[in-house]
Amino acid sequence: VQLVESGGGLVQAGGSLRLSCAASGFTFDDYAIGWFRQAPGKEREGISWISSSDGSTDYADSLKGRITISRDNTKNAVYLQMNSLKPEDTAVYYCAAGVSHGSLASIWYSNWGQGTQVTVSS
Repeated sequence: VQLVESGGGLVQAGGSLRLSCAASGFTFDDYAIGWFRQAPGKEREGISWISSSDGSTDYADSLKGRITISRDNTKNAVYLQMNSLKPEDTAVYYCAAGVSHGSLASIWYSNWGQGTQVTVSS
């Protein structure tokens, strides 16, 4: 099982980034994919998930309206579009594969990527 994040980088406040999560080594269609982030000195937090089949999604309240999650099962990929970025969005962003429905709680995810750094300058 492998999950590889990409698309992070340095962006000015107000800018946008599109993160990608490429999956391999498992039946991608059977798993929900979640996005998490961890800022320095803070706990990892769930920010979004998308279900395995019906496309259900959920977002952390603090980010609703600024992020959009999507998946392409033909490419075994999940994307996270982030807009109106703020300096407080600076963190390492991770994708993870878990139970079919999805959750913002990390306990439900068994496979994790290595993360991609997002830095938002003021």
